[in-house]
Amino acid sequence: MENLIITIDGPAASGKSTVARRLAQALGASFLDTGAMYRAVTLAAMQAGVDIRDEKSLLHVIKTTSFQFDARDNAMMVHINGVDVTEQIREPQITANARFAAGAPRVREKLVQMQREFAVKEARVITEGRDQGTVAFPDADVKFYLTADATERAKRRQAELLAAGRKESLEQIQRAIEDRDKMDRNRTVGPLRPANDAVVIDTTGLTVEEVVTKALGYVRERCSKKSSR
Repeated sequence: MENLIITIDGPAASGKSTVARRLAQALGASFLDTGAMYRAVTLAAMQAGVDIRDEKSLLHVIKTTSFQFDARDNAMMVHINGVDVTEQIREPQITANARFAAGAPRVREKLVQMQREFAVKEARVITEGRDQGTVAFPDADVKFYLTADATERAKRRQAELLAAGRKESLEQIQRAIEDRDKMDRNRTVGPLRPANDAVVIDTTGLTVEEVVTKALGYVRERCSKKSSR
């Protein structure tokens, strides 16, 4: 399974990040967290004091800022101009504002380029996002699309927020998830959809371990077929 690229796409709270990390650990692969890239651009733009809603301003920030993304200990380390911001990009305000970078077509093109540059440096890559199997890595060895019903995803997100000390109603969280789904599906560039050759896994009612076991089975099956050709 050398020179392996596996993509995991899907809507918010479908389990992409958790499954990607577990799969990367099981396969000895590097985890490419595309969300961290959008958050990094967002943080850099906010630090520069530019309008994060303006695509040209975001592009200027990308052009004039040094971003470094490194795989380490089954996580992605992020540096902006040499400063470690791995934890800082997870702050709620950064997460909330990252949608502006994610919705800017030319910004997405730049970040897809960064994602491919990251993958070139690694022998095995597990990458997750919204358009990894359709846009960033259309020739990936194995593609997954994880999904789950909105109520289930809202419950998962609520549990994550409670663990972080934040309390929000289930109705509010589900409404935000459904709004995000609509926005992601209607983007002109890299809309949320399964790749034609993706393995679709409905994670509703499944544990992380069950999803990872299913995914590993597909990976081993497809890679064995590839090596026997």
